[in-house]
Amino acid sequence: MTNRRIMIVSGDLTAAREVERQVIALGYDVAAVVTSTSEAAASTAGTAPDLVLINAPLIGAANDMAALTELKQHWPIPVLLMVPEADAERLGRLALTTPINYIVQPFNARELRVNIELALCVQDAAGVVRETEDRFFATSIDLLCFLDYSGYFKRLNPAWERALGFTLSELMSRPFINFVHPDDRERTLAQNARVRGGGQALAFENRYLCKDGSYRWFRWNAAPDQSDQVIYSMARDVTAEKQAHEEREQLVRELQSALAEVSTLRKILPICSYCRKIRDDENYWHNVEDYIKRHTDSQFSHGICPNCLETHVESDFEQLDRKLPP
Repeated sequence: MTNRRIMIVSGDLTAAREVERQVIALGYDVAAVVTSTSEAAASTAGTAPDLVLINAPLIGAANDMAALTELKQHWPIPVLLMVPEADAERLGRLALTTPINYIVQPFNARELRVNIELALCVQDAAGVVRETEDRFFATSIDLLCFLDYSGYFKRLNPAWERALGFTLSELMSRPFINFVHPDDRERTLAQNARVRGGGQALAFENRYLCKDGSYRWFRWNAAPDQSDQVIYSMARDVTAEKQAHEEREQLVRELQSALAEVSTLRKILPICSYCRKIRDDENYWHNVEDYIKRHTDSQFSHGICPNCLETHVESDFEQLDRKLPP
């Protein structure tokens, strides 16, 4: 197995050489010995260390937090600070809020090994977690993203390219709202503001633009990370579900229309053109009075309308009068 490589950063070369001797004695390789953090940052790419040992007096007490942040930006690898006993309490207070690996001077070989191995072990474990997260991120069929509070995507998984057709670079080069359907933008921005304010998005739906000009429906779950000013989100493409729902709704509307037509047809009664009898559902013919009595609560009171009185009754009497002898 290849020995771990250690870079030593110290303005005191005498002290740096003593640390170098201890590191080699413990079985590590020394990648480089430099006198400043700027020199260390410049040479890291070429020396490829696994851990950086820094003499803490190089960090000004007034800028501790800024210096620690800068160190993390320079190196994704572990940094182990060597601090004098007088500064240990100050650095210990910082460690309550910011992860810091440090060892108090003077230290023996055993203490140095324990602290180096602990820092490397934490880094290795974090690397395994990152690799697992990266595999999950890359293979997920759902759309995963980190959305910066500025409104730009910070990270997207490949599912976005498959769903929309845009490259990840294209999606990350423009504000996310530019890809949202114009009719959905107002409520999307309102939902985004609620999440940035500490809320969550649960089953929120909107439409996103595809490269071919079409739109796809996404259903979102999202939560904020206030410390990093980012929203972690997962979306599922529900376009097919929406289309199936619309097709079901259209089918229901068509069935309702058909039922309305059937109901109207049932109100059309078949009636004989000659005798005026009505045919029922069992194909029997009934007098109008009988049919209406069966299907309603109506009762009949017979009379003679003026037209029938004139055309039938009076005409019958006239004919009868003509037949009678004078």
